[in-house]
Amino acid sequence: MNGFLVLFAVALAVSAIGFKKYVWFISIGYGFAVAAIGIALLCMFGGQADTGLIIACVLFILYGCRLGGYLAYREMKSSAYNKKMKTEIKDGKGMSVIAKCGIWISAALLYACETSPVLFRFENGNMTDGWVIAGVIIMAAGLGLETAADLQKNAAKKVNPKRFVDTGLYRIVRCPNYFGEMTFWTGVFLTGIGSNTGVWQWIAVLTGYLGIIYVMFGGARRLEMRQDRTYKDDPEYWAYKNKTPIMIPFIPLYSVAKYKWLVA
Repeated sequence: MNGFLVLFAVALAVSAIGFKKYVWFISIGYGFAVAAIGIALLCMFGGQADTGLIIACVLFILYGCRLGGYLAYREMKSSAYNKKMKTEIKDGKGMSVIAKCGIWISAALLYACETSPVLFRFENGNMTDGWVIAGVIIMAAGLGLETAADLQKNAAKKVNPKRFVDTGLYRIVRCPNYFGEMTFWTGVFLTGIGSNTGVWQWIAVLTGYLGIIYVMFGGARRLEMRQDRTYKDDPEYWAYKNKTPIMIPFIPLYSVAKYKWLVA
């Protein structure tokens, strides 16, 4: 429990950047909080860690720095993105401090739960086994997918900023970056199998995993609705949308817009 409280405190400290702009609680603050948790795990348990768990912690750091850095760069440098987001996301200026604290605390708790499988490996004294090996491989694959998807989207938008992206990974799934995110956290979840003990640990692990899956589907719904408005008069977009899965390649789920309970 003490280790979990440390991760929660680290996540709170880093994601507090959201008090400057509340969406940063779940964007820039999210990325850098995961990176900071990776560093904290190495500081707490590095002396007893073996190769597999060290790799898992390093992947947290790489994942978080990549995501946080990418989001920060887009926030600071992309005027087109910021202009579009002003109509999509509330600026939070009228939000009470209590409401902001609620988002801050719940987000930090989610980040601690997401990373808890690796923490519990350390605390339970269970070092690398087949689940950890499989997990870190899947984590690395997810990180690679996210990175490739973002690079491909940026390249496509430079060529034609007004067109939806349907090249590269976007040929097989409409949200490959979200799919990469889910792949990464599926890998993290797998690292805990065979190690998690007791109801408390399983509650934390499942809360983190199911929570981020929900957030990703909610983000996909928000993106789909925005694209439907943006490209409503483009028949190529509708043809692309109706034949390309939205979240998971080869799984025939083409829309989540109707699922109003996905409010992430």
